[in-house]
Amino acid sequence: MIKAGISFKVVGVLLVAGCLLVPQRVHAEGPALSATLGFEFASGDYGTGVTTRSISIPVTLSLAATDRLGFSLEIPYVYQSNSAVNTGVLLGSGGQMAGMQKEVAAMNGQHGGSGSMSSAQPDSYGRSASGPGDMTAKAGYVLVPEGDLMPRIRPYLFVKFPTGDESKALGTGAFDEGGAVELFKQMDRWYSFVETGYTFQGHSSVLALKDYLSFSAGTGYAVTDSLMPMVVVKTSTAPIEGASALVETRLKLKYLVTGRTSIEGYVAKGWTRSSADYGSGIAVSYDF
Repeated sequence: MIKAGISFKVVGVLLVAGCLLVPQRVHAEGPALSATLGFEFASGDYGTGVTTRSISIPVTLSLAATDRLGFSLEIPYVYQSNSAVNTGVLLGSGGQMAGMQKEVAAMNGQHGGSGSMSSAQPDSYGRSASGPGDMTAKAGYVLVPEGDLMPRIRPYLFVKFPTGDESKALGTGAFDEGGAVELFKQMDRWYSFVETGYTFQGHSSVLALKDYLSFSAGTGYAVTDSLMPMVVVKTSTAPIEGASALVETRLKLKYLVTGRTSIEGYVAKGWTRSSADYGSGIAVSYDF
């Protein structure tokens, strides 16, 4: 009850902060809405000795209230081949606020393994499960716009809601809260970003969850005005007792189909015991 109360207070702070941060010209052009449909696949044993294949199909709704202020809500549907690991920890709580800045080609969804612990017993490792995952709400604000030399600086806060079924290892059964700061800079056709954040994980009766620090960085080159490849490195400290740090490399490609529609895909390789051995994903975004 205490944890739930804290989480709802955080949501209230996000909403109040959003109202306070909206500039006077917020209604000049009106808010911009975008929707993203993704499909992500990952496979690995995450230090358990049992290979787990997982699929996440997230739907993300993003609202750019102004050119600086944005909100998003991610609603995932998840599947995993067994319960050797917990998808709620596997997918994590961090992420990109899709659609806020179209030129950013990185899909910064936090992704990693849960190490050697699970809410499932060894005799249930062979049971697959699917259903809604944990939802994540975010609010971000560009404190410093991008200049000739200055990168754009955008902090954001997020709350993860325990909507995934903990008994099926599709969620952690706990609220998470956290925040991150993203820096983005484009020079000619080169563009780069750096993002660091911290997640406060809630209490779980079956998982030894830990608060963790995350870091992502990437750079890319706009081959054309529509085609943008990027290399991204993602890492975080262990999100659960018994797990190793998470390290993953992604090769991404973003293509602007039209002025409103974009397609983004990636392939990934994990480098530590608790990271996925490999993964891939694709997302289609539309700006209304």
